[in-house]
Amino acid sequence: MKIRPRLATPLLFAVLTVGATTATAQETAATTEATEAQNRAVVSLFIEEFKNRENHDIVDELFTPDFAHHLKDPNLPPGREGMKLVGQAIVAGFPDVHVTVEDMLAEGDKVIERTTVHATHLGEFNGIPATGRQVTWTEIHIYRLEDGRIAELWSEVDLLSLLIQLGALGP
Repeated sequence: MKIRPRLATPLLFAVLTVGATTATAQETAATTEATEAQNRAVVSLFIEEFKNRENHDIVDELFTPDFAHHLKDPNLPPGREGMKLVGQAIVAGFPDVHVTVEDMLAEGDKVIERTTVHATHLGEFNGIPATGRQVTWTEIHIYRLEDGRIAELWSEVDLLSLLIQLGALGP
């Protein structure tokens, strides 16, 4: 009785399967990297237009219609209109506001940015009359994107530092 080795066919199948899986994983990784790069580009455009160029209408282009902000101010309306009001309030108090991106990271559908903001307090801000002081504060924002548009935003802004610099708190 002659025994035939059966290794060749299963081994070939295993090699082909591993090869196909590796190719699929590489394609998925490339697609994910491209999406993350696109998401970073959308957030970068938002920062430049909305924060540095006072183009608050960019929200209508870059945000989804059902956009949700998770800002802690209960007086802000939901959605895109709330974001526009935030931008308008900042510019009213700090007309020369300029944001510098310190870090930007993307993973999956989220982009995280850490920024430093420089401005001069030349108008009323949050009930505080203009002081003429130059101020600096930091912000961290997490954006969730859907189909190349911003769908959600979480923000942490160092308002304590800002209020101290404006003389509203502290010694």
